Amino acid sequence: MRHALALLALSLVWACGTPDQFVASPKLVAQERIPSRFASIEVADISLPAYAARDEITANDGDLLVLSDTLWADEPTRAMTLALTRHLAEITGRRVASEPWPFDGFASGRVEVRVEDLNIVADRLRMSGQYYVVDLDGRGRDHAHLFELSTPVADGTPASVAQARAQLLVELATRIARDGL
Repeated sequence: MRHALALLALSLVWACGTPDQFVASPKLVAQERIPSRFASIEVADISLPAYAARDEITANDGDLLVLSDTLWADEPTRAMTLALTRHLAEITGRRVASEPWPFDGFASGRVEVRVEDLNIVADRLRMSGQYYVVDLDGRGRDHAHLFELSTPVADGTPASVAQARAQLLVELATRIARDGL
């Protein structure tokens, strides 16, 4: 009985903890317009390292630092994939959708992004990895490109980290459209 009361008391303490704070990435608009050789483009889910796919907003300053009680408003892989998809549609003016392809038929091109590193170093958010552009129609060449991008993080708050991540996704979409599509 004593253990049951202790467990009940502990669960009440957990239930009364501080509420989580959620931060959404701002919706930036890609300004550049770049034509694409593809009529339609499918975007695969972005592959993230485990620490960057966490719900908690994290920063890396030697050791992994979790900004307590601050969570992404949406799951990072999903949010980043949707943002990249939106930016590629804005930039190319083509029909772009994230996987699974929601339209009849098939897309003519596919973009896949694998992020190796996404962290804050010296007040800058840095993202590096590789992206692939696949010609699903078989009329052109497939491409693989390395990328390394960075942007300032204003003050280290979760909102400034979200702003920086949103900016990096615009830059990545622009680079993919210019060099691969």
